[in-house]
Amino acid sequence: AILMLLAGTTLVVGAASGAKSALRPLEGLTISQANASLPFQRIKRLADLEQILAQNPGKLAMLDFYADWCASCKEMEHFTFTNTEVRTNLQDFILLQADVTANDADDQALLKHFGLFGPPGIIFFDHQGQELQQHRVIGYQDSQQFLASLNSVKATHDNTQ
Repeated sequence: AILMLLAGTTLVVGAASGAKSALRPLEGLTISQANASLPFQRIKRLADLEQILAQNPGKLAMLDFYADWCASCKEMEHFTFTNTEVRTNLQDFILLQADVTANDADDQALLKHFGLFGPPGIIFFDHQGQELQQHRVIGYQDSQQFLASLNSVKATHDNTQ
């Protein structure tokens, strides 16, 4: 009974402090850069993506397909993208995000263009704005798996320069 009381109290305090996940009920009480979300630029249409890639030649880019209703997206957001080593490795990337929560015509067109059925999906682009198809991330990856994906993208980029 005492354990249940402590667990319940933790959840109530967490909810009152602004925590968004029952898996991390006390995250609202910590002030840390690691808990801040990544600085994604939101895109809505393919033209938005093409414009940003054209404006940033010579840079790697990552496009994250996300939706509020996607449980795996939330896991990536809370467990993978908060990892310090992941965040450090993403500093050299243009970080883009397509929020397909609404699933409107623009969202469906963007998903269709990349051959995705829905989120989560991560598409990488080389320094010339060309998609690195062999490095797509489909579904949830924990921080160690995602770091391996990032290292593979960077190795490909280093070999093509």
